[in-house]
Amino acid sequence: MENLFVSIADGTRSLLGSAGLSAATTDFFVMVLKLVGILVYIIISALWLVYMERKVSAYMQCRIGPNRVGPMGLLQTTADIGKLISKEFIIPKNADKKLFILGPILIFMPPLAVFAVAPFGKDMVAVDLNIGVYYFLAVASLSTVIIWLSGWASNNKYSLIGGMRVVAQMVSYEMPLILSIVGVIILTGTLNMSEIIEAQENVWFIFLQPLGFLVYLIAAVAETNRAPFDLVEGESEIICGPFTEYSGMGFAMFFLAEYANVVLVSVMATTLFLGGWLAPFGLTFIPSWIWFLLKVYVMIFLLMWFRWTYPRIRVDQLMEFGWKVLVPLSIANIFVTGIGKYLYQSLGW
Repeated sequence: MENLFVSIADGTRSLLGSAGLSAATTDFFVMVLKLVGILVYIIISALWLVYMERKVSAYMQCRIGPNRVGPMGLLQTTADIGKLISKEFIIPKNADKKLFILGPILIFMPPLAVFAVAPFGKDMVAVDLNIGVYYFLAVASLSTVIIWLSGWASNNKYSLIGGMRVVAQMVSYEMPLILSIVGVIILTGTLNMSEIIEAQENVWFIFLQPLGFLVYLIAAVAETNRAPFDLVEGESEIICGPFTEYSGMGFAMFFLAEYANVVLVSVMATTLFLGGWLAPFGLTFIPSWIWFLLKVYVMIFLLMWFRWTYPRIRVDQLMEFGWKVLVPLSIANIFVTGIGKYLYQSLGW
C-alpha cells in the first residue's frame, strides 16, 4: 500500500510532465491531490466517529444506539447530515453577517493544514517538514481564533461568553500540551515527525515519557473541548456557547470539526508517544498505515471513554488544574528528561 501511494504520486508527476507542464506546476498539482485526499479522510473520519461515539456511549450506558437506518445503524449519521442540510441557515439580525458565515467555513482549515504533515505510514506524508511539530502546534492553535470569531460575530451574550471560555481554556491548556512534547524533542533532537517515529524503533516514548504522555492526553482532551472539559458548550450555563446561534449546516460544521480535532490530537499522540507506523512485536507483515490507524483509533476510543465516564468540572477548577497541576508537572518532566539525557550521554549509562 505504501508503494501504491508513492506510485500514484510518481505517475501523476510523469503524466503532467509529459503534458509539458513545468516541475513547479507538476509539484503543485500533486500537492493539491494529496490535500484533497486528506480532506476526504477528514470528512469520512468525522462522519464515522459520530456513529462510533454513539455506539460506544450506548455500550457504556447499557443502551442499543443507532440500529435502524442502514445495517446496524451505519447510515444514521448520513441521515442526520441530510436533515441538517435541509434546515435553514438562520443569521441573527444584528450579527456580523460576514464573520458569522465565515466561521463555519474556516473551521476545517486548521485540521486540513495540519494533517499535511502527519505521517500516516512509512513514506506516506504529504509534506515532510523538518519543523513538523512546530508547524502542528502553530497551525492547530488557529482554531481558537475561529471559534472566538464565531462567538463574537453572533452578537449573543451566551455566544460571547462561550467564545471567551474558548480563549481562556484553549490558550491555558496549550501551555502544558506544548511543554509535554518538549521531553520527546529532547530525546530525539528533531522536530521532524518521521524522524521522531524512527527514533522509537527500539522503544516507544510512552515508556520513556509516561508523565509527558499523561499530561499530553489530559491537555488534548481540553483542547478538543470534550468532557470533562467541555466548558465551552456548558448547556446548563450558556446553552451551546459560541455555537448557540448557528443552525443547519453551520452547526454541523462545528460539530464535525470537533471530531476532526479528536483525530488530529490522536494522530499526534500516536506519532510522538506510540511509535507511529512502527509495528509492535516485529509484526512487520501488516502494512505500516494499518498500524498507524489502529493506534489512532485506540486513542480515539480512550477519549470517548473519558467523555462518558467523568462529569463536567467547574470553570475555576478547569483553570486551576491546568496552571497549578499540569504546567508544573510538564516542567518537571522536562527537567528530569534533560538530566536523564545528560547522564546518559556523559556517563554512558
